[in-house]
Amino acid sequence: MADPGREIWSAMLAHMRRHHVGLCRRWFDDIEPIAVDRGALVLRVEPEVRQRYLERECADAFKDAAQAVTGMLLSVRFIGADDAIGHNGALRPAAIPPAPGPDDNDANPAAGDAHEPTRHAPSDRITDTERHRQLPVSPDYTFDSFVVGPENRLAHAASIAIANNPGKVYNPVFLHGGVGLGKTHLLQAICLRILESAPDARIHYISCDEFVNQFMESVEKGQMAGFRRRFRDVDVLVIDDIHFLAGRDRSQEEFFHTFNALYQANKQVVVSSDAPPDQIPHLEQRLVSRFKWGMVAELEPPGYDTRVAIISKKAELRGVHIPNDVAKLVAQRIQANIRELEGAIVRLQMQATVEERPLDLALAHAVLGEAPSTPARQIRIATITDAVTEFYSVKLSDLQSKRRHKSVSLPRQVCMFLARRHTSHSLEEIGAHFGGRDHTTVMHAVRTIAARVEADEQLKSVVLSLEREIVNSDR
Repeated sequence: MADPGREIWSAMLAHMRRHHVGLCRRWFDDIEPIAVDRGALVLRVEPEVRQRYLERECADAFKDAAQAVTGMLLSVRFIGADDAIGHNGALRPAAIPPAPGPDDNDANPAAGDAHEPTRHAPSDRITDTERHRQLPVSPDYTFDSFVVGPENRLAHAASIAIANNPGKVYNPVFLHGGVGLGKTHLLQAICLRILESAPDARIHYISCDEFVNQFMESVEKGQMAGFRRRFRDVDVLVIDDIHFLAGRDRSQEEFFHTFNALYQANKQVVVSSDAPPDQIPHLEQRLVSRFKWGMVAELEPPGYDTRVAIISKKAELRGVHIPNDVAKLVAQRIQANIRELEGAIVRLQMQATVEERPLDLALAHAVLGEAPSTPARQIRIATITDAVTEFYSVKLSDLQSKRRHKSVSLPRQVCMFLARRHTSHSLEEIGAHFGGRDHTTVMHAVRTIAARVEADEQLKSVVLSLEREIVNSDR
């Protein structure tokens, strides 16, 4: 291994931990610099789920770090344990798999509702390796890193049971709860556990809005045969935020037949939602009934003891030592959900790094302030819209309109995110305030901004600034 590669990587790690705190994980120390090859720093990452995670979520930040510490237009490449390296450190190109054949034309989404999964020739099927590489799961979301408490014990137990015996215990499994309570963590932990015990298992993990988008696109292009193969020729189907099916009649029809095909073939179905099946508005009764065939388990907001344990576990994952008195203070101040606890850890770590001081109780008080534990419940939506419209230079009428231009849609989504996070209003009430939008639109906005804040430092800074303004506002 070339010394320059190791020196660059060490400097990159220091840069990442200073400028991209939210992305850093303890296992970054296990990444091995291999070579500087044709203008790229080659890094070996194991296991493969970590490699794919870095390629999907962290590539730009790593490239920025490489260029910042070298002053050169240096890129970054991630390789796995099985990738071949030549004697001079150069990567040997991997074989390119043959392209799949064209889908059969099938413009009628109601036709061919066979109850058995549609099988197709091996030459026309995505390989198991490619399927696993495309699985959008995070290495952080394992059962080992999930903190179990009385608020989520049933959901955790059910998830482990089906991960160990997919299709044989509870089918389907329906996990429900509010934003940031661990539903996605459990869904991805199920996928990872199944792949550990059965590497050749065919798993399809997808968000419900993406399921709907792919369905509509397949209908428009007359490619329903290919769509059905993707979702029925699997061993495990995992769909996040199934409540996005609400009010979408054709998508519900297609999912109904997909569910029947998988269920009758003893294939595992797992879904998550922000509400139990019978409380999702505009969801067909036949789907409500099928969701109740298996296990319906709720994840509730974590109690104090669980929050303290979560803070310690999340900090450990990021390679951060948080003293117990600091963990207790954070748990007292932040009670809403796990995502906000993680945000507090990132803010504390960032402040300690910037100020070059220990992460102790004094720093925690300075970062968290003396605000009450639930200030969000006293903030009005009007306070949020005032702050956001002023910052983005838009009118409230624009946010309440049907306009979808980025100059309007981003401030609108930020408003919805902050309203969900800092007020007691329901999704429906928030949607009504912004032009009568339904709860699924609000939920999509919340998830979108939450994800972007993790990856976009500039947006994170804007959101934190707006939060400080609205929390401290006396309006």
